[in-house]
Amino acid sequence: MTEFKPIRALGLMSGTSMDGVDGAVLTTDGAEIHDFGESAFRPFTKAEAEVLRTAQGLWPGENPAVLQAALEVIQTAHADLVLEFDDIDLVGFHGQTLNHDPEAGRTFQLGDGADLARRTGVPTVWDFRSNDMVLDGQGAPLAPFFHFACAKWAGLTEPAAFLNLGGVGNVTLVDPSKNAPEDTEALIAFDTGPANAPLNDMMTARLGKAFDENGSLAASGKVDETVLTRVYQRAFFAQKPPKSLDRHDFHDVLSLVDPLCDADAAATLTALPAACVAANQSHLTIEPEHWFICGGGACNPVMMQELSNRLSGTVAPISELGLDGDMLEAQAFAYLAVRSRRALPLSAPSTTGCRAPATGGRFNKP
Repeated sequence: MTEFKPIRALGLMSGTSMDGVDGAVLTTDGAEIHDFGESAFRPFTKAEAEVLRTAQGLWPGENPAVLQAALEVIQTAHADLVLEFDDIDLVGFHGQTLNHDPEAGRTFQLGDGADLARRTGVPTVWDFRSNDMVLDGQGAPLAPFFHFACAKWAGLTEPAAFLNLGGVGNVTLVDPSKNAPEDTEALIAFDTGPANAPLNDMMTARLGKAFDENGSLAASGKVDETVLTRVYQRAFFAQKPPKSLDRHDFHDVLSLVDPLCDADAAATLTALPAACVAANQSHLTIEPEHWFICGGGACNPVMMQELSNRLSGTVAPISELGLDGDMLEAQAFAYLAVRSRRALPLSAPSTTGCRAPATGGRFNKP
C-alpha cells in the first residue's frame, strides 16, 4: 500500500436505527473515488436488536454483562457480513454507537476491530473518532470528507448540501471548487437535530412498528406547528457549529406529541427533521441551490415534501447524482479506512471543531 494504488475497501455501518449492518465496497486511493462496488445488508434479528437497545446509553465499564452480550451481537453480525464479500483488501469498521457526549469529550462505539480482523481474515481499520476528540473535536460527523469526494466524482461545480437523515440529521455543505476536503472553506458540517429516531420510537411504542412505511400514517395526519416551534426554539439551534448529538438528546420530544392522535403525532414527527434543518440554515455560509438527501429520510415521501416546503433550493434524493443513499455511510467508512492507512485527515476544524485536520483510526491485521 506504500504506492497508494486504489484498493477494494469494504465499509461497515450499523446506525442508530439498529436495524442491521450495511456493507459496501469502494475502490479508492483515499483521495478519489475510482469505483463503487457491491453492497449487502445483514439485518439484526429481533432478539439481537433488543440486546443492542438494552445497551444504548451505556459507557465502557457500565453493566459489563449487557455490554458483553451487545459486543457479541456486533462482532457476529459484522463478521457474517464481511464473509459475504470476496477479494477485500481492507475493512472500515465503525461499530455501534452506544453513547456520544462531545461536551465531555467522550464517545463510545462498541466494537473490536482486532477481533473482527481475526474472525474474517481481513485487515481492519476501526476507532475512527477518538483522535478527533483528543484534538478537541466533536468526533462527529465523519462522513463529510466522503461527501467531498462524492461531489467531485459527480462532477459538481457549485456548492451543494448533502443532508443525511438517519436517527439524527447531519448536513455537509460542500464547495467542490476546493482541492481537498481539509482545505479552508471546502466543507461546513454539523448535526442538525433529531431525524428519524423520534418518529421510529413513537411508531414502536404506539403501534409496534419499526417505522412509518412510505410515510403513510403521517400522510393521514396534520402537523402540529406548535410542537415544532417548541423544539427548534431550543438553544441547540442557535448554537454555531461545530455541534453534534446523541440519538437520545431529543428523546423528550416524544412527550410533546403524547396528546396527539397517532396520525397527527406521525405527521408532526415527520415534519420535525425538516423544521430542524430549516432552523439551522443560517449557519451555512452559502445558501445552497441544491440539497441532496440520503439516509432513511430519503425513502419517506412525506418527509421529502416537508423538506421541499421548508428549505430554500431544490430537494432531491442523492440517487439523482448516481449515488446509493442507503449505502453512503458504509461507503464513507470504506473511504475513511483507506485515508487512515495513508495517514490523511479524516476531519477538519470546519466539520468537527478539531484544532487542526485530524488523522485517526486503529489498524489491525488478522
